[in-house]
Amino acid sequence: MAAYIEVLQKDFDKPSVKQHLAAIRMLFDWLVTGGIVATNPAHAVRGPTHVVKRGKTPVLTPDEASSLLDRIDTSTVVGLRDRALISVMVFAFARVGAVVDMRVDDYHPQGKRWWVRLHEKGGKRHEMPAHHTLEAYLDAYLDAAGLRDSGKSPLFRSAIGRTGRLTDHAIHRIDAYRMIQRRAADMGLKIRINCHTFRATGITAYMDAGGTLENAQRMAAHESPHTTKLYDRTGDAITLDEVERIRI
Repeated sequence: MAAYIEVLQKDFDKPSVKQHLAAIRMLFDWLVTGGIVATNPAHAVRGPTHVVKRGKTPVLTPDEASSLLDRIDTSTVVGLRDRALISVMVFAFARVGAVVDMRVDDYHPQGKRWWVRLHEKGGKRHEMPAHHTLEAYLDAYLDAAGLRDSGKSPLFRSAIGRTGRLTDHAIHRIDAYRMIQRRAADMGLKIRINCHTFRATGITAYMDAGGTLENAQRMAAHESPHTTKLYDRTGDAITLDEVERIRI
């Protein structure tokens, strides 16, 4: 097992090797639990050391994120859908997989406010109140699409080509990614963004406004604050200021 992991390191990056090792450990844990094998041969094998202190996900400034949302043509139901979908990722710190899996009733009233329900990785159900901007965007989309009483049906639906009409099926995460690339191109963004960009943008904006790491972790449904910190880029400007002190 150790030799296999060592060979993998010749062709794969360290994160990929660690992922391979984790999968093997889980497999043998299952075999041990089922009485198929006596011990887990991968348990004592150590993977390569890989320390990450700053995530690679590109982050937008609040002005860039606001501009991107404002530039979306909302005269069509598809435009309203795209604006609402992106807003869930920004204001609810949501993964695109959880967003495209949302049902209409996952946006629901609780008290005087509306909440969003996200089904995250590992079967976790995560709920949080909707930001007032997100609430306005979701309401506009639901009213235009006529989905208020659609219950368990998909919230964000795929479109029929360029007809501007929606299907009864949920939008695929790959189509959501392509949509984001189109919206970024329309805006003329110079950096290449992805779906995770909006999650990181929301977390960074929250932390920059004085939010705590503990609350950001809860809002993002992260198991570890270290993971949340990877999305926080509030320290980048401080680092740049310090670098500019070098006057040569």
